[in-house]
Amino acid sequence: MSVLAARHVSKSYPGVRALADVSMELRENEILGLIGQNGSGKSTLLKIFTGVEQPTEGSLLLRGQQTIIRSPLAAAALGIGMVHQEQSLITNLTVAENIFFDKHALGKRYGFYNWRSLNKAAERQLAKLECEIPPDLKVEKLSFPERQLVEFAKVLAVEELIDDQLVILFDEPTSLLSPSEIEGLFRQIRRLKERASIVFVSHRMDEVLEISDRVHVMSNGENVAERTPSETDHKELYHLMVGSRRSEDYFLEERRRPTSAAPPRLETHRLSAPGAFKDVSFAIRQGEILALTGVAGSGAEEFCRALFGLEEGVTGKIIFNGKEHPVDARPSDLIAEGIGYVAAERKLEGVVTGRTIVDNIVLSFGSKLGKGLFIDRDREISSALHWIARLKVKTPNAAEYVERLSGGNQQKVSLAKWLLSENLQLLILDHPTRGLDPGAKADLFEAIRDLSDQGISILFVSETLEETLGMADTIVVMRDGQVSATFSDLFHAKPAPEAIVEAMV
Repeated sequence: MSVLAARHVSKSYPGVRALADVSMELRENEILGLIGQNGSGKSTLLKIFTGVEQPTEGSLLLRGQQTIIRSPLAAAALGIGMVHQEQSLITNLTVAENIFFDKHALGKRYGFYNWRSLNKAAERQLAKLECEIPPDLKVEKLSFPERQLVEFAKVLAVEELIDDQLVILFDEPTSLLSPSEIEGLFRQIRRLKERASIVFVSHRMDEVLEISDRVHVMSNGENVAERTPSETDHKELYHLMVGSRRSEDYFLEERRRPTSAAPPRLETHRLSAPGAFKDVSFAIRQGEILALTGVAGSGAEEFCRALFGLEEGVTGKIIFNGKEHPVDARPSDLIAEGIGYVAAERKLEGVVTGRTIVDNIVLSFGSKLGKGLFIDRDREISSALHWIARLKVKTPNAAEYVERLSGGNQQKVSLAKWLLSENLQLLILDHPTRGLDPGAKADLFEAIRDLSDQGISILFVSETLEETLGMADTIVVMRDGQVSATFSDLFHAKPAPEAIVEAMV
């Protein structure tokens, strides 16, 4: 029996058709895997299911009845909940307030919050995730993985609203979670399946094949195929998504070179930041790709931010091209020296919403394209178009607002703005493949190899162990804010994955 269905749904925005005649059904007590490249229409379809967007054409059926879902509040009342790819929490509210702010019937009496009952109800939802986050804590005090768990609890609270079959939509829910947290999430999803139907979106094929009963494939806003996990594998799903077979050398490892004997491009000596990392020392050379890896809370992300002048209280020594840099240097000074940084939180720090793709790409170095004090808009557009084509950003035109792009394409725009620099020498990439589909990842890996060939040093925080081993010349493992292991010269010998995991945990 169909619980939620799309019938010939299309969605158009100015200049782009996001969905074209899409039909899909979610059956009772099943987990439906939904996959596709960035910009394939997955997130748009989920937004329609939750009332964030309305279809241009077509209809929705909920429990067999044609339905118009006018808002996320209406969706929640109908028993539809969603964990978003980009977190939707309000950071200056408490955990309990975030869990229940869109469920007005719960935790209120005569129009006022009953804080005791609200916090108790929040504790019940968090307990389902085996999570001990205090419900009265402000969300701004939580780590990114902890916020993701609050997102899950927020969706689980839909169980309190209705007795009918629930619909739970997960849009890239595992992108910020550790392996143990992913196992916990999968336990909850399987538990929910007893009284819910679930759509699970992920670019990680192993996760989709493990958790799904069926897999629905989309490409360019259209239906492509439907498979059951027992009848397919990673390679076929990749082919259905991108229209080509995945190369055996996905990471272009034939282009890996021995570590350069040149002097270090960047050195750190006993670099520390209170509560984040301590005594981190390493060196990266010209053209070297260095992967910084560790579990959530290892300090790797904060270390990258410190190198770009975004952390406070940093002590130690930073040497760049043989010259000592002040550890409290401003990002603008570091940019002038040839250092770039692609942030993990692309919507907060990577792109400027309300501005076009061209505006975002030329944001840091557009003045170099001008004539004297005047902007040369033609050169800006020409340069932006070059990188849009080179990185395969999916957009109807360069004048599109950046927030209308899929998350993966926004990430490509965030990267492109640094590639305009004529002086780029070190590029710091914090989880650059987070939220990217396999085809987009392959494009990014090729771009990283190209930059390395040009002598640009790459420091990246990797998303998976496979990426770490596939891309890095050197691996630095962090645990509890300190370097726990270093594996050098992967050109000649790779470490065993077990050795890296042991250093991580």
